[in-house]
Amino acid sequence: MADFWYRCSLVVAPPLVLGLLRLWCATCRVKVRDGATFRDYAARDTGIAAFWHYSFLYLFIYLRRYPSAIMVSASKDGEYIARLAQLMGHVAVRGSSNRGGVKALREMIDHLRHGKNSAIVADGSQGPARRAQAGVILMASKSGKPIFPLAWACNRFLRFKSWDRTLVPLPFATIVVRHGEPLTVPPAVTPEQIEWYRLELEQRLNRLYEAAWNEIGLPAHDADAQRSGTGA
Repeated sequence: MADFWYRCSLVVAPPLVLGLLRLWCATCRVKVRDGATFRDYAARDTGIAAFWHYSFLYLFIYLRRYPSAIMVSASKDGEYIARLAQLMGHVAVRGSSNRGGVKALREMIDHLRHGKNSAIVADGSQGPARRAQAGVILMASKSGKPIFPLAWACNRFLRFKSWDRTLVPLPFATIVVRHGEPLTVPPAVTPEQIEWYRLELEQRLNRLYEAAWNEIGLPAHDADAQRSGTGA
């Protein structure tokens, strides 16, 4: 019986969530900062959009003009996200660090080489939050494509009690989207270089994150987790 209701929810929930997201986001005021480099590059080539896990729901909508291969956890809960991504025109590649991750990375690289953009949560499907993992660095190195860091903040939002404090903008919110300079990773990187680029990406994403929340005039969305020691 549980399996029956799970299958039913997979049919109902993703379209319902997409409808709400589109309705809510259509009422929002969006301010994009430093997006020209990203738009110019996307008009002629493929790249890798990298962002923190908390931000994925809105960025799936934001990136709909650049349909992408998106890595999604291979878990049962990940199936909801995969179907939601597909409804937005993206391709869901299933895998995570502890389940099918190597195969998923290869598939993401193959999409990049064949003219499809890629998007990936830099802190993975299980965190720790706002700490970059090495997978995106390997993807950039092996594909030869640059990483484009992205972060956003908003003044009115719904926040889930998940490990990453996932956010959804509320109707009539002001959203600030900040783009970072592309990060290019050389081929055949050593383990030491992978760690250097991983830290560089992490720092760039967190600078964008902090700048977005400062512009909105609110504390970091996970400030409570930082104080309690349960978050990033």
